[in-house]
Amino acid sequence: MSRIGRRPIEIPEKVKVTINNGDIKVEGPKGTLSEKIPYGIDVKIEDGKIIVTRSSDSKQMKSLHGLTRALIANMVTGVTQGFQKVLRIAGMGYKAQFENGKLTLQLNASHPIIYEVPKGIDVAIDRPETVQNQPEIPVTIMGIDKHLVGHVAAIIRDFQKPEPYRGKGIKYADEFIRRKAGKAAG
Repeated sequence: MSRIGRRPIEIPEKVKVTINNGDIKVEGPKGTLSEKIPYGIDVKIEDGKIIVTRSSDSKQMKSLHGLTRALIANMVTGVTQGFQKVLRIAGMGYKAQFENGKLTLQLNASHPIIYEVPKGIDVAIDRPETVQNQPEIPVTIMGIDKHLVGHVAAIIRDFQKPEPYRGKGIKYADEFIRRKAGKAAG
């Protein structure tokens, strides 16, 4: 069996899980998430735990077994704790502002970039910090859906990817950008 797929998922006290017609719905203090269960995968609730099993040992069923278990575990974590990704915007004159569901970024362009944040995602912008003589603005993306949080963070990062010479751009907080030396004065 799949190592990940066979591990049971503990259901916390404040979480309600319902399974019907190939759908699983998880409700918790932060919100509600639902997911379709793939054909050939069986999900049961026993003794306050969610058990995921598969119908056959084909390669596709094995991969779906672990995937389904991981998705359900992320749903339970999302409705209890939520997920977040932190981006850092580095560059002189770079600005970020979040109002009425719209993120406005003033980057290396003549016009501001306006990104409409999807429902279920919240953005928090902290005070700028100075790192290596360059201001960095921490932007935190929060939500209950792990996939959506990661997707929104990737879209925002793509507006101005970090460059290796001056370190300007948008990067993940835990991302390491290998710096390069510029042209030597001669």
